[in-house]
Amino acid sequence: MRLRREIHRLRNSPSLRLGAHITTAIRRPWRAPFLVVSLPFMMFLIGLELVGLKSLPKGQSLNPAGRSLNKGNCVVMFPTNGVGFGHFTRMLALAKRMKAKDSELEVIFFTTMPTLHLLKPYGIPSHHISGPKYFKGVDSNEWNALLEEELTLCLETHNPSMFVFDGAFPYRGMLRAIQGRENLKKVWMRRGMFRKGARIPVDSVQHFDAIVRPGDAHGEPDKQSEHGVELITCAPIVLLNEHDLLSRTDARFRLGIPQDCRAIYVQLGAGQINDITSEIRMTLDELLKHDNIHIVLGESMIGSRIHVELPRIHVLRDYPNSQYFNGFDAVVQAGGYNSFHETRAFGLPALFYPNLETGMDDQLARCLLAEEEGWGYVVKHRTERSIRLGIEKLLNHSSTSKPQRLANGAEALAENLVSKLGGIA
Repeated sequence: MRLRREIHRLRNSPSLRLGAHITTAIRRPWRAPFLVVSLPFMMFLIGLELVGLKSLPKGQSLNPAGRSLNKGNCVVMFPTNGVGFGHFTRMLALAKRMKAKDSELEVIFFTTMPTLHLLKPYGIPSHHISGPKYFKGVDSNEWNALLEEELTLCLETHNPSMFVFDGAFPYRGMLRAIQGRENLKKVWMRRGMFRKGARIPVDSVQHFDAIVRPGDAHGEPDKQSEHGVELITCAPIVLLNEHDLLSRTDARFRLGIPQDCRAIYVQLGAGQINDITSEIRMTLDELLKHDNIHIVLGESMIGSRIHVELPRIHVLRDYPNSQYFNGFDAVVQAGGYNSFHETRAFGLPALFYPNLETGMDDQLARCLLAEEEGWGYVVKHRTERSIRLGIEKLLNHSSTSKPQRLANGAEALAENLVSKLGGIA
């Protein structure tokens, strides 16, 4: 199979195709005069393929015709890693529920995320490939060839009946690895719409049998099919259910904070703590003006270490941090998809600092829903004064309004996909 893949790659390489074009013209002299036009045109088309604006040439299936495949009861999941845990968390939320619905189902992770130890409690083995920026002297084409080789080996070893990808951009190497595998059901979980002008390879969607669009609190997912493939929608996805959370007492013991204090969870990615003009430092300083407040500062497991020398601040580097939510009285955070829906699901009063420059992710609209429902507040433009007023509102919060509890979309989606292991309709 490896030799077959190498032959397929060589036959479709730009150098061999251009060479074959010239050789054909030499064998058929009447074509030679047209090389001055046909050769640049062919180079232009190959260039479009390399940047993802034209479909790659169709090749023969890597599985020989008539070969019998013993499909295993196995799903391979490929979460990419962005600036946080969004893709990884959605895949893990789905994986644990699919395994709960079918105890015999094997789930394999293939991922660029470095935090593979987080899968161990769930009994999920994994394959890891570092992202292209971590390899010195390896360009995009070389990395995609490496990805194709490793993912192909993963698929051939485990022989899954379903492949689920969660990411905004489908890698070329991944698409080549899943291409032609007719017995593999391919699903792409993707939040948001396909934006006009987005640099997504034109034939990406056609590699998949279905696209999953998780819902968002501020609006239902678009139920219109895109590019003719099946569209699956579900409620917002969160990793934990309420019964998975630690009790208030246990959470505070683990965090090392007093049982009788007011505990505020803060997770903001913007600014340095030692910069007194940053929004995170202004937030901490304002909270510490109040007696008996302890701050639990969330630190990403894939981010830099936080160095802070302020009183009553406890750094939490764990996953998922939402398991401690019963131990908090309120939260201050950005308006990202995962953090917002976790806070909403578990009913915590919140102060949101939405990122207004996130492209297709409308954090402001999402966070304003918390104000409409009466359990949250939004500071759109952060200054020392606006942060102070926002924290006063948060600490004086006395509303009995609770977020509307929605079903966890991972439950329905898991049931849907488990039912499709025998074939996507």
